[in-house]
Amino acid sequence: MYFQKTLKNSIRCTGIGLHGGKKVYLSLRPAPENTGIVFHRTDLKGGALIPARVKNVTDTRLCSTIANADGVQVSTVEHLLAAFVGLGVDNAYVDLDGPEVPIMDGSAAPFVFLIQCAGVVEQSLPKKWIRIKRSISVSSQNKKVSFEPCDHFRVSFMIDFEHPLLSKQGVGLDITETTFIKDVSRARTFGFLKDLETLRANGLAKGGSLDNAIVIGDFRILNEGGLRYEKEFVRHKIIDAIGDLYLLGHPILGHFKGVRSGHAMNNHLLKKLLKQRDAWEFVEYQPKVDVAEQRPYAIAPAADQPAFALTA
Repeated sequence: MYFQKTLKNSIRCTGIGLHGGKKVYLSLRPAPENTGIVFHRTDLKGGALIPARVKNVTDTRLCSTIANADGVQVSTVEHLLAAFVGLGVDNAYVDLDGPEVPIMDGSAAPFVFLIQCAGVVEQSLPKKWIRIKRSISVSSQNKKVSFEPCDHFRVSFMIDFEHPLLSKQGVGLDITETTFIKDVSRARTFGFLKDLETLRANGLAKGGSLDNAIVIGDFRILNEGGLRYEKEFVRHKIIDAIGDLYLLGHPILGHFKGVRSGHAMNNHLLKKLLKQRDAWEFVEYQPKVDVAEQRPYAIAPAADQPAFALTA
């Protein structure tokens, strides 16, 4: 847990883009220390690199989309980024032959499986966390997102839709590899059947189906087999939040709280955090040994120079 990690081997898969509806080939590859997560559009002449960073977010309608300075973009990055967080991967290249990460089954679980099959290895440089030092929030009407100080990574989320199946739901979890895989990774994206025509008329959800989303009718869930978790809807919002937060380029020591929020507010919170430099600091673990328990215990401020660029 003290050192940066990357993939042991490369691995490849294919799937359909949720919004574009086209087949996409995706490869995950190892990357050197301090690379971060970098998307690579292999379908373009000469390729195009798009680092997963806050400053590169260009659209937050129903997903998070990032683009480089030339306008080359990749959308729906949040589920894959969440899987990297859940398994502690700091550095990787993500090759895509299209503008969208495949939706797979609508959750982070297929990406967890890919990463596990590729394997994860420690690298030589220490991992750096962003530790939240004081509370910071963004709100709008009845929506709110915030960071609170915490000595580990915790995510709490609450949703409240005017629908009998999606009345108020809340879940709070300390995010570790075990809790991520067990308690949230299989939670799928969801949508309302009544909104489908409008979404497709606006060029969205062209690849959506019962195979990759929970589809909610007026009074019932249309998917055969129903839900995978109790409160699966809010658990998927936790996946989205974890993925969005990784656009900071570092794991977090802090408590993220979301109330009826989405990708846009998550992004606003990250930008506000980066502008308020007194609200956070870089830290890295120093594996001093507690003789009594024979375990590393110390945490200390890291060098102020970030491993990755953190401009908003």
